[in-house]
Amino acid sequence: MTRKAVALISGGLDSLLAARLIQQQGIQVEGINFYTGFCVEGHTHAIRKKDKDKVKRNNALWSAEQLGIKLHIIDIVEEYKDVVINPKHGYGANLNPCLDCKIFMVQKAHEWIQANDFDFIITGEVVGQRPMSQRKQTMPIVSAESGADDLLLRPLCAQNLPATKPEKEGWIKRDLLKGFSGRSRKPQMALAKEFGFEDYAQPAGGCCFLTDASYSVKLQDLWDNRGHKKYEIDDIMLLKVGRHIRPDQSYKLIIAREEGENRFLSGYKGQFQTIKTVSHAGPMALVEGDKLDQQQIELACAITARFSKGRDEESVELVYSDKGDESQAIHIKPLLPQDLPQEWYIA
Repeated sequence: MTRKAVALISGGLDSLLAARLIQQQGIQVEGINFYTGFCVEGHTHAIRKKDKDKVKRNNALWSAEQLGIKLHIIDIVEEYKDVVINPKHGYGANLNPCLDCKIFMVQKAHEWIQANDFDFIITGEVVGQRPMSQRKQTMPIVSAESGADDLLLRPLCAQNLPATKPEKEGWIKRDLLKGFSGRSRKPQMALAKEFGFEDYAQPAGGCCFLTDASYSVKLQDLWDNRGHKKYEIDDIMLLKVGRHIRPDQSYKLIIAREEGENRFLSGYKGQFQTIKTVSHAGPMALVEGDKLDQQQIELACAITARFSKGRDEESVELVYSDKGDESQAIHIKPLLPQDLPQEWYIA
């Protein structure tokens, strides 16, 4: 009887190696990737000029291709909100609920293997690699609170942990698993070379934007000024695009930094109030928040004009549009740097 395992495939090196180790023992492996909305680095690479040379791909799909396995991509955006907003085990250095995230994903994988008649779960975790979710003390918490218990196998560090059911039942050989530990990635990179994996996602970090300090500050600002800890998928995407400037608690500006961001923000016309530079090359801006009064419109336009090619001119023409069909031309002197307080900038 061929045993079947599902591997949590993040797109990183560790999950790639963990799945290959189990494949080599004759186990049928399929992959599972949970879409939270926060791991979308390929999108940023596509719209930012400075990232134009970076590979634009879904690394989870790419990993599955290298392994020759089927990948199940499961949308958990709505369910995941409670993990982000109310993490039982708290946040890491930023707004990253890493331990709750791992527990949740292993729980979902456990539900999946029960529904699909698979035998156990594989992750790429390594003892001591992540300060919050991959410590010796927290690994048993993941196994227990997810409900997976000893059906959760970590092939890269298994020899440092108690034997799991796949090992005890003889489905796999424990001595063919690894005993990696700590933050050094040299063992993984050596194993990748041994397996013939030459092109893989950078091993040093994950793709989750919640681990990024600047992104987390902008998310916290969004929560603070809306008065509640909620978000939608559009919020997730917009928080990583443009300059975010808040002149007033009631609204903020998202100002494009380059042409790719201009095009992306243009897709939100009708959903937001917008400001577009007309007389000079310059950015588009979205207004997130309350409808602006005339004084606020003029200030927002002066700020936007500051980032245009007309920044040193006496007057720049912009067009302000509300969410409907109404718009007005604004001729205004760009705000001077000293009149744009640093505290208005969000992260």
